[in-house]
Amino acid sequence: MPTNTQRRDATRDRILRAAARLLREQGPAAVTTRRVAQEAGLQPPALYRLFEDKDALLDAAAEHVFAEHVAAKRTAEPSGDPVADLRAGWHTQIGFGVANPYVYGLLLDPVRARDTPAQVQGVRILAERVHRVAAAGLLGVSEERAVNLIRAAGVGTVHTLLTLSPGEADPGLSDAAFDAIARAILVEEPAGLPEGRAILVEEPAGLPEERAGLVEEPAVPSPETPAAVVAAFRALVPELPQLSAAEAALLEEWLGR
Repeated sequence: MPTNTQRRDATRDRILRAAARLLREQGPAAVTTRRVAQEAGLQPPALYRLFEDKDALLDAAAEHVFAEHVAAKRTAEPSGDPVADLRAGWHTQIGFGVANPYVYGLLLDPVRARDTPAQVQGVRILAERVHRVAAAGLLGVSEERAVNLIRAAGVGTVHTLLTLSPGEADPGLSDAAFDAIARAILVEEPAGLPEGRAILVEEPAGLPEERAGLVEEPAVPSPETPAAVVAAFRALVPELPQLSAAEAALLEEWLGR
């Protein structure tokens, strides 16, 4: 037999699904207490027990739709090409915004703006993809700057696509916008040592005899592209076992200057 908490969660889910459907198809004006209750097969008082007012219901409905979108992005497996993954994520995000103008508008409304769990998770996924680009030696700016530039350009691209009249439609705008961002944040060639070279580092004590002493580590960035070198090195800092947490934090601070 379901517990009170389970019944409450099931009722909340019914309400959110009904509200999300109305929001996506008809916009915020359609998300009234009476209409949502009718669509969910409930009485209006049931909504007031779970949501303070219409604004709270709207915010929850927008979050519900966006959370489903973010969950789908999370399941996408990374390929061997971090830049291609970044481009794919860009098009997924632009596609969501264009397909869900009412939801996107609520999420970006400065009056209602807040960091919801789904929005935080979405930014984290973007940051992870940017981090993989940096680790490959292909990022020419800091990871933070790259994430912010991509987010800003994405918002502008979606807004422009939604406000263009049918006669002004520009199917290539999304690709062109990503290409412009790519030129601003990427380097043409990965930063690294000449082919075939590596560096030798001393392994920590206590390893098996066959691994003790000097071993080869992956090639590190060369100085031809300083910004890419810094970005690549920052991406590797968390993976350096020789550094304490305090040392890693200090090195991260220096590299961020």
